[in-house]
Amino acid sequence: MSRRPGSPANDLVLADHTGSATALPPAGLIAVLGGAVLASGLVLWLATASWIVGLAFVLAAGVLLGGMVLLESLRIRPAEGSLAAPDWSVTVAAIERAGEAIAITDRANRMVCANLFFLDSFGAGAAPPALPMDRAALEAVTLLARNAWREGTASVEDVEASDETRWQISATRAGRGDDHLIWRLKPLARSGGESLQALDLAGPFGRMLSRAGIESAITTAEGVIRAVSAGFAERAAGDERASLVGQDFVSFLRSDERDRIFFAREGRGGTPQTLVDVPLANPEERVTAAGPDEATSLMLLIDSGVGIGSGFGGASQAGVAQLDALLAQLPLGLAMTDRDGRFLFANEAFLRSVGREGRGLPAFPTDLVTREDKAALSDAVRRHGRGPATSGDVAVRLANSPEEPVSLGLAGVRGLGDAAVLLSLADTSQENQLRRQVAQATKMQAVGQLAGGVAHDFNNVLTAIIGTCDLMLLRHIPGDSDYDDIQQIRANSNRAASLTRQLLAFSRQQTLRPEIIQLPDVVSEVSPLIKRLLGEKITYYVQHDRNLGPVRADPQQLEQVIMNLAVNARDAIQGNGGQPRGNGQGRISLFTRTLQAKQVVQLGSEVLPAADYTVLIVQDTGGGIPPHVLPKLFEPFFTTKEQGKGTGLGLSTAYGIVKQSGGFIFADNIADKSGHPTGARFTVYFPVHRGEVPRKRPVPALVSSDWSAGGKVLLVEDEDMVRTVAERALTRAGYEVTACANGEEGLAAIIEGTNRFDLVVSDVVMPGMDGPAMVRAIRARLPHMPVLFMSGYAEEQLRRDIDIPDMHFIAKPFSVAAIGDKVGAVLREARANAGAQG
Repeated sequence: MSRRPGSPANDLVLADHTGSATALPPAGLIAVLGGAVLASGLVLWLATASWIVGLAFVLAAGVLLGGMVLLESLRIRPAEGSLAAPDWSVTVAAIERAGEAIAITDRANRMVCANLFFLDSFGAGAAPPALPMDRAALEAVTLLARNAWREGTASVEDVEASDETRWQISATRAGRGDDHLIWRLKPLARSGGESLQALDLAGPFGRMLSRAGIESAITTAEGVIRAVSAGFAERAAGDERASLVGQDFVSFLRSDERDRIFFAREGRGGTPQTLVDVPLANPEERVTAAGPDEATSLMLLIDSGVGIGSGFGGASQAGVAQLDALLAQLPLGLAMTDRDGRFLFANEAFLRSVGREGRGLPAFPTDLVTREDKAALSDAVRRHGRGPATSGDVAVRLANSPEEPVSLGLAGVRGLGDAAVLLSLADTSQENQLRRQVAQATKMQAVGQLAGGVAHDFNNVLTAIIGTCDLMLLRHIPGDSDYDDIQQIRANSNRAASLTRQLLAFSRQQTLRPEIIQLPDVVSEVSPLIKRLLGEKITYYVQHDRNLGPVRADPQQLEQVIMNLAVNARDAIQGNGGQPRGNGQGRISLFTRTLQAKQVVQLGSEVLPAADYTVLIVQDTGGGIPPHVLPKLFEPFFTTKEQGKGTGLGLSTAYGIVKQSGGFIFADNIADKSGHPTGARFTVYFPVHRGEVPRKRPVPALVSSDWSAGGKVLLVEDEDMVRTVAERALTRAGYEVTACANGEEGLAAIIEGTNRFDLVVSDVVMPGMDGPAMVRAIRARLPHMPVLFMSGYAEEQLRRDIDIPDMHFIAKPFSVAAIGDKVGAVLREARANAGAQG
């Protein structure tokens, strides 16, 4: 601390009865003036030769000098307190605050005083704005000083010092003549997710601990020192600048016959230390790919003082208070209990981890866990609270989130009064959320694969049923006794085929016909049907944004997405006897919006990649979605409707179509000003298509010489019922069909060469040699052989996996007429291509 000079030391300051101060001329000055008067009188006497003249001069000068002295003594000066320089020691006492560095500088940027926190953080030689910072930070602080002198006050929110500590700095002009600046510097707190290994023990944090009687070090699981505070280095090695990194932590300590811990260098003359081991990582994360040595701990040596052996008083209680203050600042969740398991203390991170923030602690740790884990936790606390100091972990389920087990660390501590067990619990709320998202995505993927496999197998059955019905209908005419029954069977089969398409849509395995489209065009196409479905008591509102980017999607499937979302919103509104909830009409709103990549970054979503999107929003006034329903909303067969009123495939179908189109779909609730949900909102993000719009290949015009019917077809299908229906359908259409049960038989029919086939119709997935392998072997012999694949999987997925040029595709289940028309179209195209090449 530096001080300004005070009043001159030779001033004589007296206090009168009014409380003011009166200053008299110094005695030396009076003596000099009196001597000068006497000398002048003597010279005048000698010059005039008249002693009367000299005496008169002396008397006159003496009267004048006495009057001056009298006038000076009668003049009242202002109070010393208003003119004297300030007492800076009083100022220092006033600005002494914990956690805030304060300094005062004059117009020459000289520091006149500062508190201890400032001196510990920057040193006595650093006066603002000349602080130990890099060039950019110094420029920001210098500009702050200029603005403060000009405007009266200025601040900067975040600057970094040379020791990587970040500060919030403000300066305010003050003083009688506005000739001083008051600087306030507040260290910015570390974020809760930052690693505790970033604690700077060599900086202000370590020095603060040393002043509190706590020496600190960071060690590995093997006890190797990673970092130490200056106080620890001084007591362990005799030099606060000594580098102890890489040395064994316990080599600097010793214990006596009473198991008390001392610094080895201090010997028996040193004070006992209480050792507290604070793990710096979640116990679940201690063993990583880098090995167990990556686990680190914060070792705290608390000076127990002379009173360590005298019960629970004196310095021991002071150590507890010091430890409480330290634990309150750490981002790791920490709490302490006594030997009976009663809570003594918990920091904010611990309260946040157990869901008790703002409510305080219960009496016992067992009150925080589920009933099944109470006994195990009680035994663990009692075991660590008695006997020698030990540490360990116990897996428990918290009462506020019983579905997520957590690892609770326990460590026995001794010499801290009532404190006996230290509990540690990392705040893993973000990790748990990410884990739930991964689990949900994995479950959706697994269910999708299962649904796709079931739908594929079911499509083979439906193909046989629908095909058989078509063949029977060819032998019956309307009015026959069996005609209506056959039609009913066919209608139900088509309904089952619709369900399988929804399953394939959810599993992203259905056949899409993507086009480059504009969302408003699709909305316009489907809006009339939506209005008819909603009725008169629900308002339908549409609003489109400008400059929407094109998207690549199947327009028919996109219409299905919009329809499913609108029907779901209608059912939510009509939640009470088919009428809109509440008074008045319900409302379904549909918006299209454009979203740029920089806006996506601002959203901070971990799921949505940064790109340009065209957004479709469907929201309603149906009261919102219950929180427990949101995670299951897109699962197949999940429904909140009454039995028989919904299949649970509407939203799952929308989910699958959006994901297969490369988009994203999210659901949330809309709340009013009081926070009460008023409705649900579904937001669909489609990536903006940046490529060129592909031109449709022109279909050659049909002429009389085109293929109409007839030809030799090789049919390969492992399912007997599907093969039989397809063979009968193609034979009835006029084709000569050779049917094979697997790929090996089909390839053998080609190799024998007894028949020259015009087309190969094959299933994709077959035991042994599958369809693509067979076709590649055939193409090796006959490069221009036309191929038509039959499958219940998506065409895009098959084309991507098979990668066979010039192949055609028909989706199962198909009708007799559909396969006949498709075979004819493939043969016509093959004939046209052959003619063009000839």
